[in-house]
Amino acid sequence: MGIGWAKKMRDAFGASFLWLVSLIYFTQGFRSFVWTAVSYQMKDMLKLSPSASQLLVSVAYFPWSIKPLYGILSDCFPIRRRKRVPYLIVATVLSLIPWLILGLVASLRGSSKFLTTFLTVQNIGSAMADVVIDAMIAEAVRFEHAGLAGDLQSLSWSAMAFGGICGSLLGGYALTNMNINIIFLLFSLLPAMQLLSCAFIGEDPKGLKRALEPNGQNHNQVDNNFASGKSLTEPSKNGGTRRRKSSNKYGKKKTILQQSQIPEMEHSSISASSYISLISAVNRLCFTFRQPIILRPMAWFFFSNVMVPNLSTVLFYYQTEVLQLESSFLGTVRVIGWLSLMFGAYIYNCYLKHKRLRSILMFAHIGLALICFLDVVLVSQVHIQFGIPDKYMVLWGSAFGDAINQFKYLTHQQFMPFLILSGQLCPPGIEGTLFALFMSINNFSSTLGSFFGAALASVLDISSENFDNLLFGIVVQLVATLLPIAFLFLIPKEATGVASS
Repeated sequence: MGIGWAKKMRDAFGASFLWLVSLIYFTQGFRSFVWTAVSYQMKDMLKLSPSASQLLVSVAYFPWSIKPLYGILSDCFPIRRRKRVPYLIVATVLSLIPWLILGLVASLRGSSKFLTTFLTVQNIGSAMADVVIDAMIAEAVRFEHAGLAGDLQSLSWSAMAFGGICGSLLGGYALTNMNINIIFLLFSLLPAMQLLSCAFIGEDPKGLKRALEPNGQNHNQVDNNFASGKSLTEPSKNGGTRRRKSSNKYGKKKTILQQSQIPEMEHSSISASSYISLISAVNRLCFTFRQPIILRPMAWFFFSNVMVPNLSTVLFYYQTEVLQLESSFLGTVRVIGWLSLMFGAYIYNCYLKHKRLRSILMFAHIGLALICFLDVVLVSQVHIQFGIPDKYMVLWGSAFGDAINQFKYLTHQQFMPFLILSGQLCPPGIEGTLFALFMSINNFSSTLGSFFGAALASVLDISSENFDNLLFGIVVQLVATLLPIAFLFLIPKEATGVASS
């Protein structure tokens, strides 16, 4: 991982592409810098209750639950014959403008409705950029550079972790020394740099044409089975599909009129192929999703998040209003959380990925229940009797909680190779879309869990001045965390985190 490795990566992918990948993932991690300010904006400026703040955040993060939509749009509907860079530019603009407006117009960031709207638009841009850059990475390593796929993934995760650590360290300091509008404007520099970097990334239209007119046998057979495009395609000798050749009774010589019609005909052909690709992708995805070996575990991951009410925003209010913890300390807690995520990933890859996923998920939920128990101790103030300060309870609870959550997140990721290889149920060409759907279901269920937490806080009448029922809410969360263990039979017994299982 030295100069030689960096040179090899630069020669394989180009410095501009590596810079763009690193910048996008760094920005994802650095979001903690500006979202810390958003949390204090909702609490101190808008005077929102804990349940209202949790509801606002849940709505704003909903765009991460529809990531397959961005992937299908990018795959099937190119802009000016390009599938990736134009969508990345659109995503970057959507990420940039909301922060500029919130930083410059005080009346808009002072309204909960406008704040929710702009944060939602910003998350649409961030989620779309995430999908597009993942697709660009997949395309970059698909053929000649397949051996460097792990290196590119390591670069991505390292950039995001580094961004998270920097954002958490600087977020608390910035809140202490800067106005919130300055923080919003400072963060907007990152998407502005991302927009500028897009100008240095090329995309070959010929690559798009090859993508729209694939020659691979398996992919074309699937398209031919699902898409009704006989006017555009016909069976080829290898069992796939190919373009119909239009006859020209005037011979090879083209008239001026025919030459002028070529761009229009080509555009029409690509547009028709785009719609056929869309129909094909949706049908193949629906067919694959209905298979029990895929539907059952996806149902488990969905309900394991929905069952557990998310009270993180309520606990944030408790930590700042009751425990009087400073923003700089909470930033340090998030740094410990990012380091714990990296440590959890290391432990999983070294010691746990060969274990059965049922066992990993069971112990993960038991661990999360123990973290909830630490929150019970924190809110009940039992630890004070043993001379343990509040800060240590928050610090170690966050650290262990993030590490355990990383085990569950990595289990989500490692589960996909097993699903794809089991009976080869996943048709070629939609593995990435199926993975995006799987992660989106996870994001959507987490959002519903946040809605459930907001509803629970509202029912318990928890507010900035009243945390009397918070202990009962955390006990409910603890019990709910253990419930998914009873449904682990939905996870295939033989599944592990190794693709060759």
